[in-house]
Amino acid sequence: MRTAYFDCIAGASGDMMLGALVDAGLPPEELKAELAKLHLKDFHLHIDRVSKNAFSAVKVDVHVHDDTPERHLADLRKVVEDSDLSDPVKKTAIRIFTRICEAEAAIHDSTVDKVHLHEVGGVDAIVDVCGTLAGLEVLGIEKVHVSPFPLGRGFVSGAHGQIPLPAPAALALMKGCPVAGTHIDAELVTPTGAAVLSEVADSFGPIPSLTLDAIGYGAGSNDLEIPNVLRLILGNSTGSPELLTETLVQLETNLDDESPELVGHLASQLMDSGALDVSIIPAQMKKGRPGTLVQVLAKPQHANPLEHLLFHESSTLGVRRQNVQRNSLPRRSEAVETKYGRIRVKIATLPGGQSRVTPEYEDCRQAAAESGIPLREIFHHVEHEAAHTLKLPHSHDHSHDHSHDHSHDHSHDHSHDH
Repeated sequence: MRTAYFDCIAGASGDMMLGALVDAGLPPEELKAELAKLHLKDFHLHIDRVSKNAFSAVKVDVHVHDDTPERHLADLRKVVEDSDLSDPVKKTAIRIFTRICEAEAAIHDSTVDKVHLHEVGGVDAIVDVCGTLAGLEVLGIEKVHVSPFPLGRGFVSGAHGQIPLPAPAALALMKGCPVAGTHIDAELVTPTGAAVLSEVADSFGPIPSLTLDAIGYGAGSNDLEIPNVLRLILGNSTGSPELLTETLVQLETNLDDESPELVGHLASQLMDSGALDVSIIPAQMKKGRPGTLVQVLAKPQHANPLEHLLFHESSTLGVRRQNVQRNSLPRRSEAVETKYGRIRVKIATLPGGQSRVTPEYEDCRQAAAESGIPLREIFHHVEHEAAHTLKLPHSHDHSHDHSHDHSHDHSHDHSHDH
């Protein structure tokens, strides 16, 4: 499994993430080609190699000619949605900007729709976020691990004057993530760095076990007493496949007076806001009334905004919360050429090395609609083609059971994992 580890030696920022990706092997021309899909014409990249305390690193500067003084969430969503970036990059970018707006709204006692972004709403921030996500996709990264965030002290100048460090927005975006204070009098983790890495991280902690094949150093703007770099380590997971163990948060609430249409809308909103899974379960409530149990599985850093959504988008008066441990199979995504077109599949690796193939529902549904072939036959054909084309070890036929775990896909149409 292709794995990335962000080692936050001196924190993380947009330019540091882009620089680390380029230094680790992302071709600059491919990065520029991905960013061209944003259709923003008022910026260009300057990529250079610099020295930070004798460490060679790549510095990526986004030179902006942007006359838009500020942007709201609706403006950012439109830029991303109107782009030609891949759907996964678009969805993740929108979640990141939504989380940034939620953090800023709470700090300034405003609302998500009304709050306007200065530093994090500019073209350079859009480029940093979308460029990092697209770069990870181009490099084929399937798993992301991040070191604890180091936090500096002091003050930094912003649109609202002097801002104490760690910046309030950055700190809010790091909720649920491990942090450690330092004696360094500087901003180490910016709101952009905090938002992106907390969103894409599958786990935080030490460097995972992997076969190392690339290292990249991304340079920050300031000169510090330590090397102002973000280190990116790339490799493939080593050893025999094992279960992936992670601690997640499960939110749940009972609804007995909610319209089914509103429950469906709630589930869609939760998934779009970063839930790994949403389950809607019929339940019998007090006095024999029929009701609905809503269960939400989420990464710890997403639990608070998802709970906020439950309170605002449903009639609930209380939300239960507990930490749960999930063991899951390692998985990767591939695309298979079939007579019905290019279909994506998810390949899970069982203990012992056997493979389990699950075609992506949306791709198969579209192929069925276009060809007039029953969906079940499409599933059968794609599974067979994947096993043959990808030469999978002992691939099993699961055409009669498509209820596998897709909780990393953020899709409403997949069955749920608890």
